[in-house]
Amino acid sequence: MRMSYVALVATLFLAGACSDAPQTSTPAKPATTPAKQAASSVTASGKTRIALLLPLSGGNAALGQSLQQAAEMALFDTGAKELALSTFDSGTTAEAAVEAYRQARTAGVALVLGPLFGTSATALAPLVAQGGNQGGGANVVSFSNDESAASRGVWVMGIAAPPQVRRVVDHAIDAGIKRFATFAPRTPYGEQMARTLESHVAVRGGTVVAAELYDANSNDLMISAKRLASETQARAGSGGDGKLAVLVPVAPPRLSSVLSALTAAGLDTASVQFIGTGVWDVPGIGADTMLRGAWYAAPDPARRADFERRFVSTYGRPPHRLATLAYDGVALAGHLARLKPGGDFSAEAITNPNGWSGVDGIFRFLPDGRSERALAVIEVQGDRNVVISPAPGTFTASPVN
Repeated sequence: MRMSYVALVATLFLAGACSDAPQTSTPAKPATTPAKQAASSVTASGKTRIALLLPLSGGNAALGQSLQQAAEMALFDTGAKELALSTFDSGTTAEAAVEAYRQARTAGVALVLGPLFGTSATALAPLVAQGGNQGGGANVVSFSNDESAASRGVWVMGIAAPPQVRRVVDHAIDAGIKRFATFAPRTPYGEQMARTLESHVAVRGGTVVAAELYDANSNDLMISAKRLASETQARAGSGGDGKLAVLVPVAPPRLSSVLSALTAAGLDTASVQFIGTGVWDVPGIGADTMLRGAWYAAPDPARRADFERRFVSTYGRPPHRLATLAYDGVALAGHLARLKPGGDFSAEAITNPNGWSGVDGIFRFLPDGRSERALAVIEVQGDRNVVISPAPGTFTASPVN
């Protein structure tokens, strides 16, 4: 059963995530002292209590505020009269998120939306697994895109990077490209992108002819760029002739220097199709002429445009790119609240295989805590980005592995 609602008033995943790069901290150990008895999940007026765990203090307070405002807009736009929304400050550390979750459970919430960071979401898993006792038990729909934080009861709603790589690789294969390479930073994110490319290209019958991970802290990229150019030339006949697709999962402004290094190193850009991830899904990405014609996978920007306009009209400034997560999260909670009297916030309801519809397109939650999204393939064309392969409108295949 699909949830429909008016898409509102966007600008990165990227982040990647606050989106692409979760804050680092040591996950907090759940306290062993009993928590206060949780209040009822239903208010005296019959509304279901829902919690928002957002970073309202510290360096990410502005981001947290943008998410909170988007959540409030969703309450108004979707007419979710069944919900009573309360916000708790989850800060930027796992310890702060654990405390916020405990406060939310004491308040009696039926569902928790947030926190934003992967390490914070990971720290909540033991509390969720405790069930209804000790102040734990409410299912969590986190705004993180860190798939390593996913578990049953703690779903990650953020737009994860591996599916973006798989989507753009699928499009390249369908376009006749069989040879691939990666030029990425030697970071957990870059390494994950390289592994995803290699595994999915193999599944699709293509060949990865080169993979080069450069020092993310170095300003001299030429040695690494020359190695990639040399290896791709040496294996020009490997895996079929024709175009070479090079994955460059690098966000601006670093992206410009990376592309310049590859060009200076002798990579034949005339026969190269650059491909990327959602880190390219930012305004002005086409200002770099070397990126013209490049492809990346992301939610369809047209669906988000109305949300952005209305957010600006309401609050006088553009929303953070991640604000759509809070909007869609509240809309999801409203739909779950209407499934039956008192709502249904169970794992079975959340993981409806038909999925849900949101500002960023359709999405669904998998039993293991990950999420799957229908993504479009977008081509960079100067001052505008054009969808060249629309996002699917329904989930017809089995969930990805």
